[in-house]
Amino acid sequence: MPLIIGAVLAVLGGAGGFFVVQKDPLGLFGADKGHAEESAKDSAYQDLTPLGDVGFVEVPPIVIGLGPASDGRTLRFRASLEVPAAHTASVSAIVPRVQDVLNSYLRALEPADFEAPGALIRLRSQLLRRVKLVAGDDHVRDLLVLEFIVN
Repeated sequence: MPLIIGAVLAVLGGAGGFFVVQKDPLGLFGADKGHAEESAKDSAYQDLTPLGDVGFVEVPPIVIGLGPASDGRTLRFRASLEVPAAHTASVSAIVPRVQDVLNSYLRALEPADFEAPGALIRLRSQLLRRVKLVAGDDHVRDLLVLEFIVN
Protein backbone atom coordinates (compact mmCIF):
# COMPACT_ATOMS: atom_id res chain seq x y z
CA MET A 1 0.00 0.00 0.00
CA PRO A 2 2.78 2.57 0.73
CA LEU A 3 4.26 1.85 -2.71
CA ILE A 4 0.96 2.72 -4.44
CA ILE A 5 0.55 5.90 -2.40
CA GLY A 6 4.13 6.91 -3.25
CA ALA A 7 3.55 6.31 -6.99
CA VAL A 8 0.31 8.34 -6.97
CA LEU A 9 1.98 11.23 -5.12
CA ALA A 10 4.90 11.15 -7.56
CA VAL A 11 2.56 11.39 -10.57
CA LEU A 12 0.56 14.20 -8.96
CA GLY A 13 3.76 16.06 -8.05
CA GLY A 14 5.07 15.72 -11.60
CA ALA A 15 1.79 16.93 -13.09
CA GLY A 16 1.66 19.85 -10.66
CA GLY A 17 5.26 20.83 -11.45
CA PHE A 18 4.55 20.68 -15.17
CA PHE A 19 1.48 22.90 -14.74
CA VAL A 20 3.37 25.48 -12.68
CA VAL A 21 6.23 25.69 -15.16
CA GLN A 22 4.00 25.82 -18.26
CA LYS A 23 1.27 28.18 -17.01
CA ASP A 24 3.31 30.16 -14.45
CA PRO A 25 0.26 31.18 -12.39
CA LEU A 26 2.38 33.09 -9.85
CA GLY A 27 4.58 34.89 -12.38
CA LEU A 28 7.74 33.29 -11.01
CA PHE A 29 9.39 32.36 -14.27
CA GLY A 30 9.03 35.58 -16.25
CA ALA A 31 6.51 34.28 -18.79
CA ASP A 32 6.00 37.77 -20.21
CA LYS A 33 9.72 38.07 -20.85
CA GLY A 34 9.78 34.76 -22.71
CA HIS A 35 6.85 35.77 -24.89
CA ALA A 36 8.49 39.11 -25.63
CA GLU A 37 11.67 37.34 -26.73
CA GLU A 38 9.68 34.97 -28.93
CA SER A 39 7.80 37.82 -30.58
CA ALA A 40 11.10 39.64 -31.14
CA LYS A 41 12.51 36.54 -32.83
CA ASP A 42 9.38 36.20 -34.98
CA SER A 43 9.58 39.82 -36.08
CA ALA A 44 13.27 39.36 -36.89
CA TYR A 45 12.38 36.56 -39.30
CA GLN A 46 9.61 38.62 -40.87
CA ASP A 47 11.81 41.67 -41.36
CA LEU A 48 14.67 40.00 -43.17
CA THR A 49 17.20 42.53 -44.29
CA PRO A 50 18.73 42.21 -47.72
CA LEU A 51 22.17 40.68 -48.00
CA GLY A 52 23.67 44.05 -48.75
CA ASP A 53 25.56 44.77 -51.92
CA VAL A 54 25.79 41.34 -53.48
CA GLY A 55 25.63 40.11 -57.00
CA PHE A 56 25.20 36.69 -58.51
CA VAL A 57 27.32 35.30 -61.31
CA GLU A 58 25.76 32.38 -63.16
CA VAL A 59 28.03 29.45 -64.04
CA PRO A 60 26.97 27.69 -67.26
CA PRO A 61 25.49 24.20 -66.76
CA ILE A 62 27.92 21.29 -66.66
CA VAL A 63 26.98 17.79 -67.84
CA ILE A 64 29.43 15.06 -66.89
CA GLY A 65 29.49 11.35 -67.70
CA LEU A 66 30.08 9.38 -64.52
CA GLY A 67 32.46 6.90 -66.13
CA PRO A 68 32.28 3.37 -67.51
CA ALA A 69 31.23 1.82 -64.19
CA SER A 70 28.09 3.97 -64.06
CA ASP A 71 26.24 2.42 -67.02
CA GLY A 72 26.00 5.69 -68.94
CA ARG A 73 24.70 7.78 -66.02
CA THR A 74 25.38 11.52 -66.10
CA LEU A 75 25.49 14.40 -63.67
CA ARG A 76 23.84 17.68 -64.59
CA PHE A 77 25.22 20.49 -62.44
CA ARG A 78 24.35 24.18 -62.41
CA ALA A 79 25.54 26.77 -59.93
CA SER A 80 25.64 30.46 -59.19
CA LEU A 81 28.31 32.39 -57.34
CA GLU A 82 27.39 34.93 -54.69
CA VAL A 83 29.89 37.78 -54.94
CA PRO A 84 30.20 41.27 -53.49
CA ALA A 85 28.67 43.75 -55.95
CA ALA A 86 32.01 45.47 -56.45
CA HIS A 87 33.56 42.23 -57.75
CA THR A 88 30.76 41.06 -60.04
CA ALA A 89 32.49 42.18 -63.22
CA SER A 90 35.87 40.70 -62.29
CA VAL A 91 34.34 37.33 -61.33
CA SER A 92 32.21 37.31 -64.50
CA ALA A 93 35.41 37.73 -66.51
CA ILE A 94 36.91 34.52 -65.09
CA VAL A 95 33.81 32.29 -65.37
CA PRO A 96 35.56 30.02 -67.92
CA ARG A 97 38.33 29.39 -65.39
CA VAL A 98 35.75 28.73 -62.64
CA GLN A 99 33.90 26.35 -64.95
CA ASP A 100 37.15 24.52 -65.67
CA VAL A 101 37.85 24.04 -61.96
CA LEU A 102 34.33 22.78 -61.29
CA ASN A 103 34.43 20.48 -64.31
CA SER A 104 37.84 19.04 -63.37
CA TYR A 105 36.80 18.32 -59.80
CA LEU A 106 33.44 16.78 -60.68
CA ARG A 107 35.00 14.52 -63.34
CA ALA A 108 37.49 13.15 -60.80
CA LEU A 109 34.71 11.84 -58.54
CA GLU A 110 33.38 8.30 -58.48
CA PRO A 111 29.64 7.53 -58.76
CA ALA A 112 29.63 6.40 -55.12
CA ASP A 113 30.73 9.91 -54.08
CA PHE A 114 27.40 11.29 -55.29
CA GLU A 115 25.31 8.71 -53.47
CA ALA A 116 26.90 8.99 -50.02
CA PRO A 117 24.87 10.63 -47.23
CA GLY A 118 25.65 14.34 -47.09
CA ALA A 119 27.38 14.18 -50.47
CA LEU A 120 25.97 17.46 -51.72
CA ILE A 121 27.12 19.37 -48.64
CA ARG A 122 30.63 17.96 -48.89
CA LEU A 123 30.83 18.54 -52.64
CA ARG A 124 29.55 22.08 -52.28
CA SER A 125 32.21 22.95 -49.71
CA GLN A 126 34.96 21.42 -51.88
CA LEU A 127 33.74 23.28 -54.95
CA LEU A 128 33.53 26.58 -53.06
CA ARG A 129 37.07 26.09 -51.77
CA ARG A 130 38.37 25.57 -55.31
CA VAL A 131 36.43 28.54 -56.70
CA LYS A 132 37.85 30.78 -53.97
CA LEU A 133 41.36 29.64 -54.90
CA VAL A 134 40.75 30.69 -58.51
CA ALA A 135 38.76 33.89 -57.96
CA GLY A 136 40.20 35.06 -54.65
CA ASP A 137 38.84 34.52 -51.17
CA ASP A 138 37.38 38.03 -50.92
CA HIS A 139 35.81 37.89 -54.41
CA VAL A 140 33.39 34.99 -53.80
CA ARG A 141 31.12 34.67 -50.78
CA ASP A 142 29.26 31.47 -51.55
CA LEU A 143 28.47 28.86 -54.16
CA LEU A 144 24.77 28.20 -54.64
CA VAL A 145 23.89 24.83 -56.15
CA LEU A 146 20.94 25.43 -58.46
CA GLU A 147 20.79 22.00 -60.08
CA PHE A 148 22.35 18.68 -59.08
CA ILE A 149 20.76 15.79 -60.97
CA VAL A 150 22.25 12.34 -61.42
CA ASN A 151 20.49 10.54 -64.29
